[in-house]
Amino acid sequence: MKILQITLLACATLIATSCQSKVKKKTISENTEIAETEHEKIEEEIKLSPQQLSKYETAYFASGCFWCVEAIFESVKGVKEVVSGYAGGEQKNPTYEEVGYGKTDHAEAVEIYYDPNEISFTQLVQVFFGSHDPTQLNRQGPDRGRQYRSIAFYKNEEQKNIIEGYMQALTDNKVYDNDPITTEVVPYTIFYKAESYHQDYEKNNPNNSYIRNVSIPRLNRFKENFGDYLKKSAH
Repeated sequence: MKILQITLLACATLIATSCQSKVKKKTISENTEIAETEHEKIEEEIKLSPQQLSKYETAYFASGCFWCVEAIFESVKGVKEVVSGYAGGEQKNPTYEEVGYGKTDHAEAVEIYYDPNEISFTQLVQVFFGSHDPTQLNRQGPDRGRQYRSIAFYKNEEQKNIIEGYMQALTDNKVYDNDPITTEVVPYTIFYKAESYHQDYEKNNPNNSYIRNVSIPRLNRFKENFGDYLKKSAH
């Protein structure tokens, strides 16, 4: 219910964009849609180089296990790449074991490369809040500890205002009843890429018990409520 309420709030704040999307859908031919889907699949199969990714904008969020978060943002249109890693702490070059055992101040986080011509930072913020429960302090679902806390990082004052404005809208609309939002809103400083085996973990390990029981259900809940935000290849 909370995710559905967020979806409705997102629709209300982006009604102009939504209307435009509907008009476009009526004018795009089936062949064009098929071509776009195939193009998305090719992009997913062929990883973009750092040089290619450098032309896109980046955004950073933390909302629980990065296996789950990466898979969710990977399914969003306009997102070109998502990298799992660590952010929010001061320790240099943290390892998964150090972060996982709470030996650092870092949280499991993601780095998102996106095309602002296809999706805005505001919409990414909506995806962030709509894909987890920001009222859970220092945990998310079965994962507990500060390394799983909710964080929205901002790179400038405009992004900070967008995040705080959306949080205020969620509060004003009582999306979480009277439960306070615990999301930290902090300036972005540095992001450490996680070990290679963590990248695309949900895609590469579909039979892992955590992926089957936690990641995939969380991803599917997001897809059910944010259909307009999904890549065609994500359906």
